[in-house]
Amino acid sequence: MARKDSEKQKKFMSRVFRGKEIFKPLNTGWIDEHVACVREWVANIFFYTKNGRTIMIDAGYNYERLGEKMGWLDIDPASIQNILITHQDTDHVGALEEDSNLLFKDATVYLSEIENRYLTGRVRRKVLYGFYKLPMVKMDNRRVLLTDGQVITIDGIKIECILVPGHTWGHMVYLIDDQYLFAGDTIWFGADGGYSFISTLAESNQLAVKSLAALERKLKRRTGTIKIITGHTGWTDDLEFAFRHRTELCAPFKKRMHDPNAPYDGYEEEGDTEQNARGIRLIKQIDYAAKR
Repeated sequence: MARKDSEKQKKFMSRVFRGKEIFKPLNTGWIDEHVACVREWVANIFFYTKNGRTIMIDAGYNYERLGEKMGWLDIDPASIQNILITHQDTDHVGALEEDSNLLFKDATVYLSEIENRYLTGRVRRKVLYGFYKLPMVKMDNRRVLLTDGQVITIDGIKIECILVPGHTWGHMVYLIDDQYLFAGDTIWFGADGGYSFISTLAESNQLAVKSLAALERKLKRRTGTIKIITGHTGWTDDLEFAFRHRTELCAPFKKRMHDPNAPYDGYEEEGDTEQNARGIRLIKQIDYAAKR
């Protein structure tokens, strides 16, 4: 993984997925008083702020405009000392790679101990049903390795770590302060509900579906509202919508219900502006199936 890999993926993915209504990233802005996001093409980086302290969830692409867009949110990259990583794909760790701008070179990185095997070279990341191996990610940040069910506290912020393998072998999601689930690439929100994430990119689709069912059971045992925040398709606080199609895969080349919110090409960013980031709250994914 390197800057050239981010650029290569942008060109390839834009060409392949335009018009498919697969990627629906949130624009840069705030979901509520605690959660903000930056848009990097089709991917979102998230920031959780509480009592004046901010942690970061995922590190996006190796993306030149990250510092600029964080400025739209009045978040100083130097203030980020802790970063939770759901998984190590190009669009989730790019800002930590050794040839990035190194905005977070002194930050501590948290990820599952299973996912760390990709970073040590013990396992190679495979996509396209196992036929293509991605380049190895290289980063120098201090790492804290996490296990399934572990609960940690960072700057007074409670973080429950939940292993959800399938997309990658060690994919982990984070339930923060019992109210916000940062889901990475476990769930894909279509116009008519949530599916298991994009089939062509999973290490094991069968495992991904099984993990999604287990995640649903865990969340439905909780009390109170939980906002489920995805890496590429926005957020919802409706658990029924989020898990409606959990036994089905997002299959990019099969016809899906038209989603009016999906851009023709998710890699085009004209609508992502500082004015909107400062002035408009980011609404949740609309359930178009319920409107029919």
